[in-house]
Order: sequence, then structure tokens, then C-alpha cells
Amino acid sequence: MGSSLEQAKEMREDFMQGNGKANQKDKLTRQVAGIGRKLSHDEITNLYGDSRIVQNIIDIPAEDMTRNWFTLRMEDEQIARDIMSKLADLNAKKAFKEMITYERLRGDGFISLGVTQATKFNLKDELKLDKLYSLDYLHAFSSQKVNEFLINEDVFDVQYGQLEQLRINRASAHGVTNISESDVHTSRLLHYQTRRFEGEAQGRSLLEPLYDILTVFDTSVWSVGQMLHDFTFKVYKSKDIENLSTQDKKELSMIMDFMFRTEALAMIAHDEDLTKQSTSVGGINYLLDFVWDLLAGAARMPKTVIKGQESGTIAGAQYDVMNYYARIAADQENDLKPLIEKLIRILLMCDKELGGRVDPESLEWEIKFNPLWNVDAKTDAEIRKLVAETDQIYLVNNILTEDEIREKRFGQFGLEETLRFSGDEAHLKELADGVYKGWRSK
Repeated sequence: MGSSLEQAKEMREDFMQGNGKANQKDKLTRQVAGIGRKLSHDEITNLYGDSRIVQNIIDIPAEDMTRNWFTLRMEDEQIARDIMSKLADLNAKKAFKEMITYERLRGDGFISLGVTQATKFNLKDELKLDKLYSLDYLHAFSSQKVNEFLINEDVFDVQYGQLEQLRINRASAHGVTNISESDVHTSRLLHYQTRRFEGEAQGRSLLEPLYDILTVFDTSVWSVGQMLHDFTFKVYKSKDIENLSTQDKKELSMIMDFMFRTEALAMIAHDEDLTKQSTSVGGINYLLDFVWDLLAGAARMPKTVIKGQESGTIAGAQYDVMNYYARIAADQENDLKPLIEKLIRILLMCDKELGGRVDPESLEWEIKFNPLWNVDAKTDAEIRKLVAETDQIYLVNNILTEDEIREKRFGQFGLEETLRFSGDEAHLKELADGVYKGWRSK
């Protein structure tokens, strides 16, 4: 009995059993709901580094939010070009992508604003826009560099509940600086945070609510691997087996493994029998689909996107992918746009940048994010066919003239403007329904 227990302890511990989960009343083994799991930075790093699927869940939305960047519409086109050129010099697109990645991974993403001011300043002091000389660099970092979040706790203050200062770790592993930490005013940072619970200062990592689902996913991968490992099973039967020593059996096993290219080998005597109990794999695809659906739903990403579908491409009837890009567009407008606008205002207020200081309020300007997606060739042709049929109906019923249709489809903007995602969900659904009906009728 004792020997069997020892052998059981030596068995491979998969994700479900390992990392102390089984000893901590794991939800999957003792079904206790509502027990949250806080992940340390080391655990988050290990989860991210160990799984390409986890990396896709974290990285792809950050890449999609910044992939096509934005267009700056401004009354003074020269200033707009200068701003975009300066942002390119600062490598702002990469910094924003990394900031979003850090936020999804660890709960908070930051960009430090490396500014030169006309007078001496302290990092804990609020950034004075009228004292700016230049913006020199942008550095993205995560909450790993933050020792303390200082929140305004005065319930009678207009800034109640907002982050005012950070205590940032500035120690260098190479001894470049003697500064261990500094208090930094949040006006000197861009802070991206979308998942923070009331009463908490830091944001929550996306991997925390995904942890149990990732556990099931890892176990399913390991289980499939075990079945594939034992898919072929060979038996060597000989009357001489019982006379072989342990070393002889080991050498024979190595030879047989080399000859048959399999580790699933049993050696038995000629008067012995061996029966292999095979696990039925019928219906396993439904179980694996359940795991994928659960992971995709929790991550709010379609399975095709998580698996690495070509960025920005949509095939017919892919409602889930359309909804995903609509969600990304909403995140751009609600969360990313204010940070980009803050950065542009800082650039406009710098004495050295753009040929001199410009009051942001004196200009008419707007940030317009570039379209996120395009359809594949087949869907593109189907949409064009639907648009042509619609134009024919308009023409027959005298709703539009030939000249109006010609201008609408082949004028300055042409049909491409029709096919671009404008954020009009009703128009998007109308096109999607038409393509879907055509696809279903075939």
C-alpha cells in the first residue's frame, strides 16, 4: 500500500494538480465558488511566459488597438504633420502598445513623460504646462515598478478616489543611480487602467479571472497529449523474457524502441497475456470545443482571433470577429483617445517643439482612429454585388440618379468608403446580414 502511494506521488502533476492548487481547495477539485485568486507578479510572468495562447490573449488586443494608429485632423495641416512626425520620433505607437499590454497582463500600464522644463522641478510636483520646454522620451512600464499607489481618500475633495501620486522604484540593478524610489505626480505619467475594484488602488490582471479556465485548458492539452502518446501500443512476447535480468530488459527495451519508434512497449512471457484498456475518444471534440468556447468567452475574444487569424481580416458570417473589432474601436474611443489627446496637448505647449508653443484650445483638432479591419476577397465581392443590386433598385425607383450613383461609387471616395468600418453598427449589421444570407443560400 505504501509503495503505491509513493508511486502516485511521483506521477506527473499537471496544471490542475500542481502549483499548490489542490492543497488550497481548488475550485476544480472541491467546487467552492466565489473564492478569488490573487496572482503575484512572478506567477503572472510564469503564466505568460509558458503559454503562447496566454500571450495571444494579452498581446493581440494591444496590437489591434494601435496597429493602424490614428489620423490627426487639424485646421493647421503643417502643425498636424509636425505632431505626427514627433510622435514617430518618440516611438509613441510602440509605447502605447506596451502600456496596453502591461495593463492587460498586470492590471496597470504606464508611460513616463520625459520632459524638460524651463525651471528646476521635482517629480512629485504637478506638471505645469506653461513651463514646458520639450518632450524628450516616452517609456512604458507596469505596476511592477510601482511600490505604492497614493489615492485621494478625502470624501469631501473633488478628486476623491483618484490616483494622485505613485511611489516608483527607480533602483538600478547595475548601480547607475543611487535613487531607490521617488514620489511621482500622475500628471507626469499616462496611466491606463480598466479593471479596478472599488476599495482597491491597483488594477486587476486579466489572468486572475482566467486562471481556472487556463487550468482546464492546460489539463485538456496534457490529456490529449497522453492519448496521442499511447495511441500505438506494442507487445513483445517471448519465452525467454522471464530469464532476462533487469539490465537485459532495459537494453532490449532500448533496442525495440529504436526499431519500432515507440515508447509504448510491453515485454511479457509467452504464457502471459496483456490487455490494453483504451479510453474511448468519441465525443472528445465537444469537450475541447467547450474549453475553447469558455476561454474565448472569458477573454472576450473570438477563437479565431486567439488562434492567430490574420489581423484585421474578416470572412463572411464572422459576427463574432465583427463584434470583437467593434469592441476594440470602443476601447480606443473611451480609454485610449483621452491619453493620446493629453500627449498632444503637452506637445503643443512645449516651447521647443513644433516651432513654438501653441494653445491647444486655439486650434480645431480631432483624433480619428484608422479603420481596424477589411474583408477577405470572397466577402468583398459579395458585398460589392449586394451594393450593386441595391443601386439598381434605387435607380429603377428613381431614388438616385445615374450621376449620383456614379459619384457615390466611383467618385472621390468611391466604394471603398462604403466597405470601411465607420462605427455605424446598424450599417455594419445590414452588410453582415446580406453577406450571411448569401453565404447560407449556397
